[in-house]
Amino acid sequence: MKHSFQEMDLGFFECNPFDKIGKDTFVITSKDGDKVNVMAANCGGFGMMWGKKVVYLMVRASRLTKENMDKSERISLTFFENTPSNHMTLKYIGNVSGRQEDKIANAKLTVDYFEDVPYIDEGNLIFIARKLFAGPVAEECITDPQITEDWYKNHDDHTLYIMELEHMMAR
Repeated sequence: MKHSFQEMDLGFFECNPFDKIGKDTFVITSKDGDKVNVMAANCGGFGMMWGKKVVYLMVRASRLTKENMDKSERISLTFFENTPSNHMTLKYIGNVSGRQEDKIANAKLTVDYFEDVPYIDEGNLIFIARKLFAGPVAEECITDPQITEDWYKNHDDHTLYIMELEHMMAR
């Protein structure tokens, strides 16, 4: 069942940023040609950069989503209601690679599009974002050694993306 979304002014977005990214899980949806991929995520943040409303995202080098984001100008973020069913779906998405299977179909999720940018229809809040910056998070630049020990001992480094929030849609 396709849902109806209404575009909203970004100025109306109010949330606890530590709950929205950190406690709530969301997916990053990207595409390469006709191939759409999703990645469950739970780190990043919202803010202002260069006079623009932005979202900051970190994606590991090993992820298919990173390859797609490097090739794409725009992506979507889909936030879901905090339900046990959604937790199971998002856990599955986070544990399976889009290289091995069509995890969107296997998770019984529906891809829809806003101006040729894919998003997941089962969510309740969608952001369309445009890439402004992509750069590596260099381990030698991390000043807290515990972060390197906890997050980068396998050297699967992150790329930091700063994305301009262009559109927000809600059901």
